[in-house]
Amino acid sequence: MTTQEALASLTDEQVKKDSRILIGMMKKISGKRPKIWNVGTIGFDSYHYKYDSGREGENHILGFYPRKGKITVYLMDGTARYSTLLKKLGKHSTSRVCLYIKCMSDIQPTVLEQILQQSYAYIKSRDGQMQRVMT
Repeated sequence: MTTQEALASLTDEQVKKDSRILIGMMKKISGKRPKIWNVGTIGFDSYHYKYDSGREGENHILGFYPRKGKITVYLMDGTARYSTLLKKLGKHSTSRVCLYIKCMSDIQPTVLEQILQQSYAYIKSRDGQMQRVMT
């Protein structure tokens, strides 16, 4: 599936609009074209990860999963690193590596862009090797 096919498959017009905004933002930060990861995750650039168990693989550095009612933005270095900025973001919720937003109009896009820029720079600074966030 291509990014265009993924966007075309979205039935909610607001999610499509917000997805285009996120694609533009993540493309600007990474300088990379979007790629579909797994089932419908739109990701940019990649890094190598390794679990303590020895399992390893590749994953996107920046990415999001668009769905009706909630867009999941992945922060592969974990959400805890961004607690100060997240307080300024607007209406959202988080888990270990996920930032959930209902729509872009609920948040401050410039704050999200700062978070994504910092996350991207941090992962790139790890020289392509990073432990996956497990806590």
